[in-house]
Amino acid sequence: MAQAQTKTKHVGIEEDDENLTSALPTREGWWEPFFLVQGFWLSPSITKSVTALLAQFRPRRNDIILATYPKCGTTWLKALAFKIVNRSNHPVVTGYGHPLFSHNPHDLVPDLERPCRHLHPVTELDELPYPRLLSTHLPLALLPSSTFTLGWVVYLCREPKDVLVSVWYHIKKVRPNLFIEFDRAFEFFCEGFSFYGPIWEHYLGYWKQSKMEPEKVLFLKYDEMIAEPTKHVKMLAEFLRVPFTDEEGSRGAVEEACTPNLASPTQRHFARPMMLSVNPAALAAKGRAAYQCPTDGLLAHGP
Repeated sequence: MAQAQTKTKHVGIEEDDENLTSALPTREGWWEPFFLVQGFWLSPSITKSVTALLAQFRPRRNDIILATYPKCGTTWLKALAFKIVNRSNHPVVTGYGHPLFSHNPHDLVPDLERPCRHLHPVTELDELPYPRLLSTHLPLALLPSSTFTLGWVVYLCREPKDVLVSVWYHIKKVRPNLFIEFDRAFEFFCEGFSFYGPIWEHYLGYWKQSKMEPEKVLFLKYDEMIAEPTKHVKMLAEFLRVPFTDEEGSRGAVEEACTPNLASPTQRHFARPMMLSVNPAALAAKGRAAYQCPTDGLLAHGP
């Protein structure tokens, strides 16, 4: 087993809010000024949230962290992982009794840094049943350092140009008052100035860790999962230590996990997977008030 692990240092981000924000580089251009934290651009609210998270969050053995850059298939990955990990209690069938028919995947798999942890205590995560299934948009450099020692990380990346287009259309749709021209967004993105960016550093951190510790970090690609969903569902189950049995395979459980009404990435506009499996009322209830950090909720939902 490879023991090499990227050491996470959080120099200068455990200070109080005023000292923190005044000491960090800042830049304007998106919906609000972003702060440069450990080489990544974060909003003011997420910057404060990360500070609280690093001070309070205690990773547990067998935690499962689903990590993505925003708009890279987060909803799809949450739903797939929830189905796989919980299939002993909720069989992978197309019946309406499955939690994904009544709950948003974001409710079933909570985020580490949202809702903002300086307002909502990290201790809320302590109440989750074992094993905890959690999600984050944070780069590897900002995760608690013992995350890889105790648990597993599944990272899903996506073609950057598709990410940019998805981000731009999403902002245009849900926050038209914060809209910026695409050319300007393109320039920012290419410069590395984007929410949780630079995107290439975000990808690279997890990719390197997956090469050093393949038993701890699974690095997946969105387009490859779309092309071969059955292969990747089996891969994901094996990595999470809950492989499909021969009996499950014989009755089509793996294929069932990839059926259009629960996990097809090709059924919705912009390849928005998992939406057919979720109660529309649950989705609508989240809406713009998904989190009490209004602008940080911009990129919380969808691929």
